[in-house]
Amino acid sequence: MTTPEMQFERALHEWPRLDTEERLAAFRSLPLERAEELLDCMNAVDQADLLLTMRKPERRAWLRYLDPDDLADVLQEVPGEDCEVLLDLLDERTRNEVRALMAYAEDDAGGLMSPRFARVRAQMTADEAIRYLRAQSQRRIPLEFLYVLDSDQKLLGEVGLDRLFSARPDEKVADLMDPDIVTAPEDMDQEEVGALFSRYDLTVMPVVDSQGRMKGLITVDDVMDVLQEEATEDAQKYGGMEALDEPYLRTGILDLIKKRVGWLTLLLMAQMLTAWAMAHYEDELARALVLAVFVPLIISSGGNSGSQASTLVIRAMAMGEVRLRDWPWVLYRELSSGLILGGILGVVGFGRIVLWEYFFHAYGTHYMALAGTVALSLLGVVVLGCVAGSMLPFILRFLKFDPASASAPFVATLVDVSGLIVYFTVASILLTGSLL
Repeated sequence: MTTPEMQFERALHEWPRLDTEERLAAFRSLPLERAEELLDCMNAVDQADLLLTMRKPERRAWLRYLDPDDLADVLQEVPGEDCEVLLDLLDERTRNEVRALMAYAEDDAGGLMSPRFARVRAQMTADEAIRYLRAQSQRRIPLEFLYVLDSDQKLLGEVGLDRLFSARPDEKVADLMDPDIVTAPEDMDQEEVGALFSRYDLTVMPVVDSQGRMKGLITVDDVMDVLQEEATEDAQKYGGMEALDEPYLRTGILDLIKKRVGWLTLLLMAQMLTAWAMAHYEDELARALVLAVFVPLIISSGGNSGSQASTLVIRAMAMGEVRLRDWPWVLYRELSSGLILGGILGVVGFGRIVLWEYFFHAYGTHYMALAGTVALSLLGVVVLGCVAGSMLPFILRFLKFDPASASAPFVATLVDVSGLIVYFTVASILLTGSLL
């Protein structure tokens, strides 16, 4: 027997592969509570597609289910004419709220907030505030805190429910409220909003305009969605491609190719510099073919260290742990780390050549010079990788680009070219007169 839970799980699992009509049929087959849960799981694009395939009465009912901030996200994914059709199905108050939200940029605090929140006056008594709270409880608004506003809608403070219910009935809200609260300007970027939630361990946060008037409320659920979206976008960029606009299975093959081909072409052109470097040192390679054996070892060590450094710095930037002004301190740390890590790898590389010569007689009489070349080259390319990988995100941030664009493939390719130059330069110094 198929249970509602099984129906829900199957619809959620198969959703990306279903066409429009199949999605509507699967949605209609669910009990009301499960259908609400499935709608809440969808992104704004899928919600918009589903609503547009419904008949008018059904569409109106589901539009009323969504909160104004969710409706604004949905309507931003809908073409102009269809957007007006959906707006006309809303009551006047909700329509005005949604239009106001749509005026904000999608990645600003104003675009994340809900305009519905519990508000009280400072002159109210605790008993009056509780009665007023009961009247507002039917409007599907967060009730963890009540926000104290003056006659100009300026935010004065907040009152928690526990504080309100434990107060004397005649005690004034002004005496109960906490005036020291964290707020977000309505034009604050969503990443900064997420950082505030994390820093102060918040569950809700008021949004205010430049005059301190409260415009809405952001909940931790909204921020979790933002953080997931930002993390996905950064991960895709860091993998060496443009961020996808839709889920992977819903992105067409041609769109996937467009998102990836630009970076792949750029990386190919960058790798041509590696081929140029190899050709530039072909005389050295012809005289000492053994040098070619260690080329993959040298360039992979540099690329790996660069990728590690860029990953650490980009993540620290995303978490707000590192700012643009911190670059000298980061440079010092990565230079120090690079010297130690490069020294360790250099010793390993040196030992590998000595041991192979001892057991297999693989490198001839000049094996010590060769071992020194590999060891010093490893030291140089690891230091270079750490410095390049850590500084490139700062350069991109300074130029107003996304630091996540300092992708691992890009950093590795950059260090490949410079690593070859370091390797053959060290070889020409140490091996001239012996192998060269």
